Amino acid sequence: MPHQPVIDGFEFASAGATQQGVWPLSDFPRLREALASDAGEVAYEINGVRDERGRPSLRVKVRGTLQLRCQRCLEAMPFEVQTDETLVLAATVAEIHDEPADAHAPDRVVAGREMSVRDLIEDELILAVPYAPRHESCNGRAATAADAKASPFAALRGLIRKH
Repeated sequence: MPHQPVIDGFEFASAGATQQGVWPLSDFPRLREALASDAGEVAYEINGVRDERGRPSLRVKVRGTLQLRCQRCLEAMPFEVQTDETLVLAATVAEIHDEPADAHAPDRVVAGREMSVRDLIEDELILAVPYAPRHESCNGRAATAADAKASPFAALRGLIRKH
């Protein structure tokens, strides 16, 4: 098993540290089921920052092209990902729940001494994937002559016409 880089969330954010690199798509097991192909890679950058309220945060940027499956024609389709999210760190889940809900507030995550960089990147990729991806101008799978002949309702069409 390859080494999985980890960061200490609060220390990383407080130090204003930066980590960047390239990660193969085949290393993201939770993302794989949404992909038509796990060939390729994504570039990432994680920066330790403070949010507008001065709280320690991680700014996570991920860029790359995913091969998704169009839900209309079932063919592979390229999907460009360019995320730039700020994750505000919390010491506990209770700290997150104590804050009033706000749909426009940055996401909160529980920081740990060993936060997996791979998991942070994979989470951003999963959130970027549309629920039902499809080509912009997809007409679906075109019916072929063989499909019409093999239709189980073809015989019924003949019966309906006779009556």
